[in-house]
Amino acid sequence: MSEIKLIVGLGNPGKEYEATRHNAGFWWVDELARRHNAGFKTDSKFHGLVAKANLHGHEVHLLKPQTFMNVSGRAVVALALFYKILPDQILVAHDELDLPPGSAKLKMGGGHGGHNGLKDIIAHLGTKEFWRLRVGIGHPGERNEVSDFVLKAARTEEQILIDEALQRARDVAPLIIEGKLEAAMLKLHSH
Repeated sequence: MSEIKLIVGLGNPGKEYEATRHNAGFWWVDELARRHNAGFKTDSKFHGLVAKANLHGHEVHLLKPQTFMNVSGRAVVALALFYKILPDQILVAHDELDLPPGSAKLKMGGGHGGHNGLKDIIAHLGTKEFWRLRVGIGHPGERNEVSDFVLKAARTEEQILIDEALQRARDVAPLIIEGKLEAAMLKLHSH
């Protein structure tokens, strides 16, 4: 099991998107950086905000693409190629419509479930075989309401649940980074 060398948080850049559900990936990576005193800097060659963090004795790159969600793959591939990071050493944190608020799950590979950020990363990497941290945001119930739903802030009671799930996912971050993803899954999913 290889250790994780790159953690990508998905979201949209700009103040107006900060609190929207689609930015759950950003929230997780921001808090990880804060906890480990890693500051994000703009790096144009990686099309995003990048931080290098020493997480539990491992050097890990943190990336928040600033390209807007549907072209996130460009940033991920640029950084992965530059540092010779393999797809299975990448973890992408993203909002997940198919999980309720309060749920966070780890998984390897799989489809994109209509998520434009994942869709673009899969297209750019040429493989689905990377890790995902799926942060549940719930579903509006109607397909045609999805784009509106993800670009709005969660209701207060949902946000509390989402924050709790992000917290639990941060608690297993040491296991994730060491490549002990099965153990991390067990701990995270047993909630």
